[in-house]
Amino acid sequence: MAEMSKMRNIGISAHIDSGKTTLTERILFYANKIHAIHEVKGKDGHGATMDYMELERERGITITSASTNVTWKDHAINIIDTPGHVDFTIEVERSLRVLDGAVLVLCSVGGVQSQSITVDRQLKRYNVPFIAFVNKCDRTGANPLRVKEQLKDKLGHNAVMIQLPIGLEDKFEGLIDLVKMKALYYEGAGGEDVMEREIPADMAAEAEKCREELIDAASMFSDELAEAYLDGKATEDQIRVAVRAGVLARELTPVFVGSAYKNKGIQTLLDGVTSYLPNPAEVKNYALDLDDSERQVELKSSDKESSIALAFKLEDGQYGQLTYIRIYQGCVKKGDELYNSRLRRRFKIGRLIRMHANSMEDIAEAPCGDIVALFGIDCASGDTFCKHGTNYSMTSMYVPAPVISLAVTPKDKNSADNMAKALGRFTKEDPTFRTFVDPESNQTIIQGMGELHLDVYIERMKREYKAEVDTGMPQVAYRETITQRADFDYTHKKQTGGSGQYGRVAGFMEPNQESDYEFVDAIRGGVIPNEFIPSCDKGFQAARTKGTLIGFPIVNIRMTINDGATHPVDSSDMAFQQAAIGAFRQAYEKAKPVILEPIMKVNVEGPTEFQGNVFGSLNQRRGIIVSSTEDGNFCQIEAEVPLSEMFGYSTVLRSLTQGKAEFTMEVLKYGRVPTAISDELKKEYQEKRRREQK
Repeated sequence: MAEMSKMRNIGISAHIDSGKTTLTERILFYANKIHAIHEVKGKDGHGATMDYMELERERGITITSASTNVTWKDHAINIIDTPGHVDFTIEVERSLRVLDGAVLVLCSVGGVQSQSITVDRQLKRYNVPFIAFVNKCDRTGANPLRVKEQLKDKLGHNAVMIQLPIGLEDKFEGLIDLVKMKALYYEGAGGEDVMEREIPADMAAEAEKCREELIDAASMFSDELAEAYLDGKATEDQIRVAVRAGVLARELTPVFVGSAYKNKGIQTLLDGVTSYLPNPAEVKNYALDLDDSERQVELKSSDKESSIALAFKLEDGQYGQLTYIRIYQGCVKKGDELYNSRLRRRFKIGRLIRMHANSMEDIAEAPCGDIVALFGIDCASGDTFCKHGTNYSMTSMYVPAPVISLAVTPKDKNSADNMAKALGRFTKEDPTFRTFVDPESNQTIIQGMGELHLDVYIERMKREYKAEVDTGMPQVAYRETITQRADFDYTHKKQTGGSGQYGRVAGFMEPNQESDYEFVDAIRGGVIPNEFIPSCDKGFQAARTKGTLIGFPIVNIRMTINDGATHPVDSSDMAFQQAAIGAFRQAYEKAKPVILEPIMKVNVEGPTEFQGNVFGSLNQRRGIIVSSTEDGNFCQIEAEVPLSEMFGYSTVLRSLTQGKAEFTMEVLKYGRVPTAISDELKKEYQEKRRREQK
């Protein structure tokens, strides 16, 4: 069991197809975790170790984040390989929530790409220190120095080369370590032997210049290095200490270079992980004390304290639920009794597991700072586990709202049962995947982050659960809202023999851009008794779940009640809920409601020669071009396009660019639907209602 100073929890994050999984495969090989290197696309019939799902191997992409643990020069490193595709962004979110550091992988040809910007924003959200690795230096068009400049210009990082490549493209031979001032070559069948030699004479001047830039940047974080540098006596250790201080402050980004595919630069990157990224004790973590008005408490990274752990990822396997946990305080042992602060329930740890992709190793205990897994625990993603006597909750991760939905219909009774099991598992595992039964059509609706996201789950239903399903057309997650203030004064009065129902609610509805819904109690003089105020709120919230235009939730409204009336016998909770529902509907029609649609931020990247074709295709889809940048023969286009116009775009883009371009998209905002489309949507909704009523 490694001491905490020699423990690292890191993520491998990047734009899709930058080589994250290939890099992780090499790390496993050099750390003696696997004995043969396998390729991502699975041409050798095996596939990369961390892409263990059959679907991942077929598509050559990472879908779920996978965890493993390696030992490198007496340091224990927990590594999580995360997906690059924006549809699986929750996998990145949940991983970064529990990691202490990260390796940002960039392609030396593509440089800082659209998803690199998203990943950088996620790293910033969780304040995660990171080092950069410019991969694929063997590719045609490779230019790590250009990528370093992009880190500065596009992401605003204080990026500095810590290594230089010796040759590029098909002449890439090795690299120069600017801290040691040595040339490193990777020899042997798999690049296992790192050979240290003198810097080639033709690169000595460039290496000296880049080393000065490195020391100049690092000396901002160490007075000792600054003084030694002025005296011409800067040592390797002084440079490392200063660079580490800059990385931990997230104010310096050392740039490593290499080629995972060609087995060059991986061992030195691992040295960089142990030298520059934080150990668990160097990161501040906080919890909320549920017994003390949710007061924020700083956790102590010590095995001797009371145990606190966060469940950040769930998997439902053949032997029951597997719960990944990060231990923030204390240690966790097999047989320990822990308390789930959300469920307010105790449980005993039966099995404690260390994961390696989809294989596992039983362990007796796990120290503070470690990432391990528990078997057979009933919990949800984001739950906090505490030692009895402590009642803390850790803040959970950011979960984006789903933007696309699909109707799924099982083909037979057996498929219906299996589909229900699959949906139960998927919704528990993935907070961005949701499902419900439409009360009007009685169809099962699934919701997610994009077409690929839902495609993968439908495919998994068929393969893992033998659930044969038919799917409807993708449906956009529209919203309804109001455009002006409207008053309401509604009396709910019903006599059904015996005591009746009576409640009067008056006030106004108005637009509210700050939040989806706000309730304001402006009642004076007790005209509506205090016990019925929450009933009004409940009624308004029930009414806003389904708008009258096209049946979607109503957002950005503020409901204010300022008058009303009660009956000494007939007023009740239910009466005021019904009065509020009636009042809401009365005002909604007068408030000039409109339909909103999700607007996506779309990034298209590809050869400049196809730029005009791409502009045309986005304009046809009601797109607004926000920016277009060219870098040699490569261009990057950012546009804002309604989600409803983006279905099937991957096929269109492939055709327009001969398969040479790719795009990513994420939700940017909700925007108003044009009148013609709004009228069409209303007509479709009314037609659907008529069919259902028949």
